Amino acid sequence: QLQLVESGGGLVQPGGSLRLSCAASRFTIKNYHIGWFRQAPGKEREGVSYITSSGRAMDYADSVKGRFTISRDNAKNTVYLQMNSLKPEDTAVYYCAASTVIATMSRKSYDYWGQGTQVTVSS
Repeated sequence: QLQLVESGGGLVQPGGSLRLSCAASRFTIKNYHIGWFRQAPGKEREGVSYITSSGRAMDYADSVKGRFTISRDNAKNTVYLQMNSLKPEDTAVYYCAASTVIATMSRKSYDYWGQGTQVTVSS
């Protein structure tokens, strides 16, 4: 089965940047739509961004639009989430997920999930 591993999380000051990576194994990531989600303590998991398998379409939650950028490097079997101008409210566990059917901001569209990586934005 497809396996996804997130990395790149950590502690960063407000206004700082992080780049998250979502690496796939066993299957090539080019065949999958990839979404990024996050979950803060006491809150539901919410969609952050997605990119289609072709890379021709992508979307962002209003809360991150203009600050985050999703991209994919199929040669490295990896999807990235570049996060700039980070705010304390961005603090959450970030997950990547894969879909073979449709790319949406809903977690129900995705079949495979990584284990998550912690992002903490604090001074």
